[in-house]
Amino acid sequence: MSRWAPDARERLESAALDLFVENGYEATTVAQIAERAGLNRATFFRHFADKREVLFGGEDVLAGLFGDAVRDAPAQATPTECLRAAFAAADAVMTPAQRAKAAKRVQVLAANSEVQERGLLKHARIAAAISAALRARGTDELTARLGAEVAMLAFRVAVERWMRAREDEPFGLHAAAALDEVQTRAAELAPGARLRA
Repeated sequence: MSRWAPDARERLESAALDLFVENGYEATTVAQIAERAGLNRATFFRHFADKREVLFGGEDVLAGLFGDAVRDAPAQATPTECLRAAFAAADAVMTPAQRAKAAKRVQVLAANSEVQERGLLKHARIAAAISAALRARGTDELTARLGAEVAMLAFRVAVERWMRAREDEPFGLHAAAALDEVQTRAAELAPGARLRA
């Protein structure tokens, strides 16, 4: 198979996830991934810096989508409306095919602390992109940071629920609901708020 195949990245990602699940992340080599995908090692390194990046390459895409959606929201949009716009933009990449891959990623992450640390760094970069986009709109520093952290918690909750949902349920539906729920629970932490039983 040609190393210039237009679907090379997709094939490498699928092969890597399958091998990580079958053999374990640490036992899987780049050469095995390339062979499973019908490509060579050089092609792998054209698409990924290392095998950890296979698990988190999509995070950079999300950071860009979220940041752009926040910046492009209407001028009068509140921070919450900006976060809703970011989650709506994620539907473009949070497809049914990605849901199947997400389930494999969760399995691989649960078994390896090294990749868990990489995942935390990637999530921090997404939060930073959201925070920067909110600040660019004139949101103060603390509100922008809080908004980004709320967004990331809602995102994680939404992914968990989306992976258990029916095939026809879009990610954005779960993300909007998770954002509402996280904000409601956060309000319950305010002084004098009555906590639910």
